[in-house]
Amino acid sequence: MSEQMEYGSFEAAAEKSRAMEADIPVHPERYRVLTGDRPTGRLHIGHYFGSLQNRARLARLGVTTYIVIADYQVLTDRETFEAIAENTRELTIDYIASGIIPGPNTHIFPHSHVPELNQLLLPFLTLVTNAELNRNPTVKEEIAASGMKNITAGMYTYPVHQAADILFCKGNTVPVGKDQLPHLELTRVIARRFNERFAAGKPVFPEPQALLSAAPTILGLDGGQKMSKSRNNAIMLCSTGDETAALLKKAKTDSDRLITYDPEKRPEVSNLLLIASLCTGEAPAAIAARIGDQGSGALKRLVTETLNEYLRPIRAERIRLEADPVYIKSVLISGIESARAVAIDTLTEVRAAMHMEL
Repeated sequence: MSEQMEYGSFEAAAEKSRAMEADIPVHPERYRVLTGDRPTGRLHIGHYFGSLQNRARLARLGVTTYIVIADYQVLTDRETFEAIAENTRELTIDYIASGIIPGPNTHIFPHSHVPELNQLLLPFLTLVTNAELNRNPTVKEEIAASGMKNITAGMYTYPVHQAADILFCKGNTVPVGKDQLPHLELTRVIARRFNERFAAGKPVFPEPQALLSAAPTILGLDGGQKMSKSRNNAIMLCSTGDETAALLKKAKTDSDRLITYDPEKRPEVSNLLLIASLCTGEAPAAIAARIGDQGSGALKRLVTETLNEYLRPIRAERIRLEADPVYIKSVLISGIESARAVAIDTLTEVRAAMHMEL
């Protein structure tokens, strides 16, 4: 290997991210974004405010965007697989309803349907060591979170497959949170090592940079952990107004009637204020001052009203899209065709660089 893999500092990644954020509106043609999700269920408001909004924004700015539905990766830590196809369709509906409009520059596709992408996994695996995969912090966290007693090889190679997702389309920009930086650093190392080993003087792959999200973390309604489907503490985008009201009524707060914004000392109350702020654009502290000593009941009523109003058009669009499965399938087929065309070109370059062409 050309070097021992090192994880760069968060400060360096943040500085590069700020520079890209300033340049993207001016030169969107310089950037190619790869982002996506595993199809493990419908999306919730944490996904929306944390990533979907930003994806839609980048696409509107004219950035070419590939959104991968990582269906193979569901198999790394899940025993059940029967709902993968249904979840793929639901993800696509959530994407479009959230403002991610498929078109010439925006492609949504499941990576299991792009064989050329997955072929990149084999040469990429020769560019990393077992030790490097073993000490990847994100892999360690995912193994711990899975609760699995028997860890499959797929779990360890997950970040290498993720590298294939990013590099098949020569993605140079990946919107991530701080916790995903180790995965992206491995992708950068794979790109660098491939270029050095097989394509010296004529690089095949860019070294993608992290576009760090400025979105705050939305806590679950239990107030203690990040919002998550698996923890049953989430408000789904597809929830009805009545369901949202019932969930928020049960949301954890505290006994102090005076509402204040203090994320460190009052995380549950502050999380509800944050949700209201994201819906209205008003600062959380200003919302708290307006509620004053009316207590958590008044806070929950306000959050219910603002969130339901904010989600109204998204939910209406979801209902419309659910009634048109032919269109959803056509979006995925079109995305697969676009992704395959790019992947075929990339794999052709890769074979030539490795002297495997016929």
